[in-house]
Amino acid sequence: MTPAEAVSAADRAASSAPEEAPRLRLGVADYMTLGNALCGFLAVWALATAQSAHLASGVAGPLPRTAMATAVGLMMVAAALDVLDGRVARRLGGSGMGAELDNLADVISFGVAPAFFFVVWGTIAGGAGVLPVVAGGAVLLAVVVRLARFSCQAPGSDYFTGLPCPSGAIAVVTIVLLDPPVLVGVAAVLLVAWLMVSRMEYPKPRGRKAYLVLGLLATGVALMAAWGLGLPAGDVLIYLMSAVVLLCVVTIPFYVLATRRETERPEWAE
Repeated sequence: MTPAEAVSAADRAASSAPEEAPRLRLGVADYMTLGNALCGFLAVWALATAQSAHLASGVAGPLPRTAMATAVGLMMVAAALDVLDGRVARRLGGSGMGAELDNLADVISFGVAPAFFFVVWGTIAGGAGVLPVVAGGAVLLAVVVRLARFSCQAPGSDYFTGLPCPSGAIAVVTIVLLDPPVLVGVAAVLLVAWLMVSRMEYPKPRGRKAYLVLGLLATGVALMAAWGLGLPAGDVLIYLMSAVVLLCVVTIPFYVLATRRETERPEWAE
């Protein structure tokens, strides 16, 4: 065997050597991701149960506050787990299934759950025909497309391209809590769906930002509990929280764009 043949044989042997298989045993971060998916499922279950009881009673008006607060609170808990599982995986290590589990859980908690929430609200409110279903379907498809696109992007950027799925889901349920006319709600939800698949940039919750997001989610859960129990000033606090959420969703991309332009501005232009 000539030296060239020996090198070729070694290359073939190296290329045919099996790669080290990723660890497929569930880790701590994976259990948090599964908790995310379970919260999304429980939110759908709470809404479906409340809607069935509401229709069976024949009582007009929106769903009971307790059911709506439970569903929204569960989605917020899912969003908190979505923030935490990545941090836990980076600190303790994750399994080879982590990224796939995260995408599947996000489809349930931030795609199916808010879409179903909006459809239930639009159906009970009435007056818009199939439009709430169209808007809910747009949210679900936007989440699926966004997650697929995110999986194909190189990691390491400080910004998300498009509105993150948890923020989009919270924006959708916020619109429902504000209880606008159905057509206004449909238009607003379609805008949220577009933001999720747009090229708008949103900062990733890293470092102190992650703790800020977790604090805001914990505050949101507390406010939902107060609102669901009918405590004093619950309505005012919910409307204030909803206005802040929607304002941030719309204005943050423009703030990021302005900040980036300012940092990229050449010194001679100053």
